[in-house]
Amino acid sequence: MDGKLPACVIDVGTGYTKLGFAANKEPQFIIPSAIAIKETAKVGDTTSRRLNKGVEDLDFYIGDEAFDATGYAVKYPVRHGLVEDWDLMEKFLEQCIFKYLRAEPEDHYFLLTEPPLNTPENREYIAEIMFESFNVPGLYIAVQAVLALAASWASRSIEERTLTGIVIDSGDGVTHVIPVAEGYVIGSCIKHIPIAGRNITYFIQSLLREREIGIPPEQSLETAKAIKEKYCYICPDIAKEFAKYDSDPGRWMKKYEGMNSVTRQPFTVDVGYERFLGPEIFFHPEFSNPDFTIPLSQIVDDVIQNCPIDVRRPLYDNIVLSGGSTMFKDFSRRLQRDIKRTVDSRLKLSETLGGGRLKPKPIDVQVVSHHMQRYAVWFGGSMLASTPEFYTVCHTKEDYEEYGPSICRHNPVFGTMT
Repeated sequence: MDGKLPACVIDVGTGYTKLGFAANKEPQFIIPSAIAIKETAKVGDTTSRRLNKGVEDLDFYIGDEAFDATGYAVKYPVRHGLVEDWDLMEKFLEQCIFKYLRAEPEDHYFLLTEPPLNTPENREYIAEIMFESFNVPGLYIAVQAVLALAASWASRSIEERTLTGIVIDSGDGVTHVIPVAEGYVIGSCIKHIPIAGRNITYFIQSLLREREIGIPPEQSLETAKAIKEKYCYICPDIAKEFAKYDSDPGRWMKKYEGMNSVTRQPFTVDVGYERFLGPEIFFHPEFSNPDFTIPLSQIVDDVIQNCPIDVRRPLYDNIVLSGGSTMFKDFSRRLQRDIKRTVDSRLKLSETLGGGRLKPKPIDVQVVSHHMQRYAVWFGGSMLASTPEFYTVCHTKEDYEEYGPSICRHNPVFGTMT
């Protein structure tokens, strides 16, 4: 490390941003990716309206503080994984670095993450912000899926470590299924699914709204979110699950106790079918979204079938989960079972079509879940940024000044650990 300070790892997601230093096990801060700014009520272009120079420029809050600030407009710089407002993004990063990490950006190398299919222009914008505004000595922009694959090594032996696999990254706003071969994302085969943590919360909220009366309306969303995080799980068979609850409700029903934020009166909610119906929309999306009806297991299978034929087996063998919405109990078992069924029935069909003369070799399906799943992307970044090799692949300030921001269009895949 040559006495260098540890690199800063910042993973800005649609729902939450994770911040911390390389070589740590988990992020120091997890804050909502929200920013509260003062918007003057002048008519005109939003950017010109925001660029009041001087003190107002520093008058903003990020993360949880953004929601508590009165008289401010809350904005989200990132939508669906892509940065929408660079002006806000710069302010957001400013407080991430100075106020939360308490770091001097000129002393640390930085690892930032990007969603799959991020445009090269976006990488240039980020490079400009980091090198021009914060004067960082080095920057590396890593693809989230590759970091999630690296994070899954925590549960594997050294021989099994590979950068080929399929990543199911499901956060708060969007779910991606991303095939990665030897550390490179197969961009043409990525699928994204309009079902993620937020949709499950809304679905549970609507189930509760139909049945429960005591929930204060302004708290119904956070109540649904708390129930989702505390009690939900994935069931193997939905019909059997209903029967189980009906035969012995006392054993399976849970009670959620909340407090009305206005009257300070406690209220209780009976949590029944919501426990398994909420996350079930991954496997039966039509429950909550009539326009989208393909189950997650089928999408994963389609993605792998679209990939080049020589990487399909390794992809089936390394399906890695990442993000908070994959944390439901038994998620990996159910997904593995459903994909295995599809694969086996396809092999059976090809055997029948071949008249029984050809016996295809069975395909191993393995869904990897590990204890770093929730912060997989951040943890993968922390692992990679703590290796000496990281400093050799970073784009440096000198290169930036000589060649300009276009150097950040390409970030070489590296992994001393493979």
